[in-house]
Amino acid sequence: MGKDGTPVTTPGNTVGKIFLCFETKPLVATLLALTLVMVIWNLQPYYENILSSTSRCSATTAPGESLPITATPLTGKKLLSPMNTSDPNKRLFHAYGNAAALFVQMGAYRGGPRTFAVVGLASKPLHVYGRPWYKCEWISNNGSSSIKTKAYKMLPDWGYGRVYTVVVVNCTFSGNPNEDNAGGKLILYAYYGESTKRYEKIKVLEEAPGSYEESKYIPPYQYEYLYCGSSLYGNLSAARIREWMAYHAWFFGPSSHFVFHDAGGVSPEVRVALEPWVRAGRATVHDIREQAEFDGYYYNQFLVVNDCLHRYRHAANWTFYFDVDEYIYLPDGNTLESVLKEFSNNTQFTIEQNAMSSVLCLNDSTQDYSREWGFEKLLFRDSRTNIRRDRKYAIQAKNAYATGVHMSENVIGGTLHKTETKIRYYHYHNSISVKGELCLELLPMSAKNNVTWLDNIPYVYDDNMKKLADTIKDFERNTLKGFVHLNS
Repeated sequence: MGKDGTPVTTPGNTVGKIFLCFETKPLVATLLALTLVMVIWNLQPYYENILSSTSRCSATTAPGESLPITATPLTGKKLLSPMNTSDPNKRLFHAYGNAAALFVQMGAYRGGPRTFAVVGLASKPLHVYGRPWYKCEWISNNGSSSIKTKAYKMLPDWGYGRVYTVVVVNCTFSGNPNEDNAGGKLILYAYYGESTKRYEKIKVLEEAPGSYEESKYIPPYQYEYLYCGSSLYGNLSAARIREWMAYHAWFFGPSSHFVFHDAGGVSPEVRVALEPWVRAGRATVHDIREQAEFDGYYYNQFLVVNDCLHRYRHAANWTFYFDVDEYIYLPDGNTLESVLKEFSNNTQFTIEQNAMSSVLCLNDSTQDYSREWGFEKLLFRDSRTNIRRDRKYAIQAKNAYATGVHMSENVIGGTLHKTETKIRYYHYHNSISVKGELCLELLPMSAKNNVTWLDNIPYVYDDNMKKLADTIKDFERNTLKGFVHLNS
């Protein structure tokens, strides 16, 4: 008999220890595997940062791209910690991301021997409540010292901006910074506020050696008349665009050019309508669909008209601003040349509208309305007087620093408003997006001599545009012969 407390050894105990060892090893292995997984999981953001940094460093600019905006921030970024300080009453504010850019460049253009314009968008709250400012620098390719000047900024969107407002920056130097024609770069310094320590350095324009030609900035210009169109958006009717283009190509004559801006409205059908005029050298279509990324007023139309103003500032004697549902008209036998000669002492003049119904037509059994053009059958004009109506305008762009949708407030020279006896425009509101039949309300033939009321608005018969329809169709057919097959 053994003593109490003395372990009893048997052959079975050795075998049990062996089995216990085998049962413990999988558990230890499992714990080690879990520990390794947790370590790798915690290290994952570190490796992702390394990979993302590597990919950014390896990015290159494709050859032949337009001038990039190379901004260099001068302030370092701190990794903000959500931890409070030892003082429980000290509150911290943690900022993440960016609400709006300091500056979004659309274009930069030389405006003359010593002046440049930079057109873009900027954070509206920053300009409303802060004091951002700009400075310009010319860096010559000849290795000489650079030239700097303080810039003058204009906000030409009349306060309509949303997240972004339109900014036109004028850089005027004391002399031609590229006088030796060695070429160089225009640098824009965009400051966040009054402090000179926080800014972005942006290369906005570059001139190649030998590219400066002073003759570009003095008359005679390439065209007599230029059309600067606002943003084209929505579901536009290709038929209405075709009619508008044919009419105004005839109205302005061969020494004119039309600039359109596609903000999503140039569908394949609309492009087919414009393409013959593009191939004939009469029109240009700019793709501006990327503007949708920046929340400005009405498809950024103030940005678009200002970019067009400066891009084509010295392309024509007169630049016209109006929409594709509006038709310029000369009453009482006036000619465009005689009217503009009379107005030439003014930098700009505004044009009064004839507001037309977009649904009223005559119930004339002799007419096949399905084959008639819009302005050929919409013949009833709003006859109200002494009410305010929107006006459109024309401007001598060489005397303008910035512009708007209905007129410019940044010009040298006078503005003429009393022009209704010399020039007007017909406005077919709400017709530009109608792809079916326009004639929704048919009136008896007696309506020619009577006042017709619709929605409490009096309308009278006006067939001035209809009288021109056959002339315009013949002009289109003869002008585009060889470019496209046209139906009536």
